[in-house]
Amino acid sequence: MVGKRGKDSLPRTAMPGNFRRMLATDMERATASAAAAGGAEKRAYVKRIFSEIAPRYDLLNHILSLNIDRRWRRQAIARLGVDRDQSGRYLDLCAGTMDVAAQISRLPGFRGLVVGADFAEPMLRAGADKLKGGRIAPLTADAIQLPLASGQLAGAIVAFGIRNVAGLEASLKEVFRVLVPGARLVILEFSTPRMRVLRALYQGYFHYILPLIGRLVSGHRTAYQYLPRSVANFPVEEELAKKMEDAGFTKVTWSNLSSGVAAIHVGERPITARGAR
Repeated sequence: MVGKRGKDSLPRTAMPGNFRRMLATDMERATASAAAAGGAEKRAYVKRIFSEIAPRYDLLNHILSLNIDRRWRRQAIARLGVDRDQSGRYLDLCAGTMDVAAQISRLPGFRGLVVGADFAEPMLRAGADKLKGGRIAPLTADAIQLPLASGQLAGAIVAFGIRNVAGLEASLKEVFRVLVPGARLVILEFSTPRMRVLRALYQGYFHYILPLIGRLVSGHRTAYQYLPRSVANFPVEEELAKKMEDAGFTKVTWSNLSSGVAAIHVGERPITARGAR
């Protein structure tokens, strides 16, 4: 015999609000982990979280990196070699709020155009103020399927975005396709220091302090838990260089920044005829 419920007992289908929130957070964390590992959820998750944190993205970048990210970007832009063709068209891929595009457009003597491409439109909108007086064309587009003609860009750069692409190899081949022969691809991305002591300090900050600050400032539960996990699952420097070569790039080099916290990779589309493999 089924006994009667007390008047204060909850219906079986009811769920306390705090339990629902805990369950939703656990599910979000599981999705973040799967996306960081390159699972099927990655594209949708990345697009959603960057759309949600767009209003405070720039602020968080500068806070969490102690403003070192500004110097890293300047170094990456310098490797692009814009001075070789100041009237050319350049691609800022996974452009976010178009920080890099804005910096390129303000280079002395620059007369060309920077296409700032990102598949999260709210990120591009958050950077709309950077379009003033600049030679920038925002473009909502996926890195693995760019609506651009083949062989038309004088160079391409990706700053802290390539590890978020669902399809790294496909995106490298797509960038190769749109570059003119002799043009460079520059990739600026987080890496993991190899010195044991520095690596321990870095991982402690990256996995515990950074997610806490990121959550408090952005209000997002998992976006800054995804970040360190996505870095941990991204190819190390030698592996990324090999993937660039497999996509068709030559003269591929890489160098570490800040003792291995980040790295810059550079490759060229060869002048001699060669298709992406």
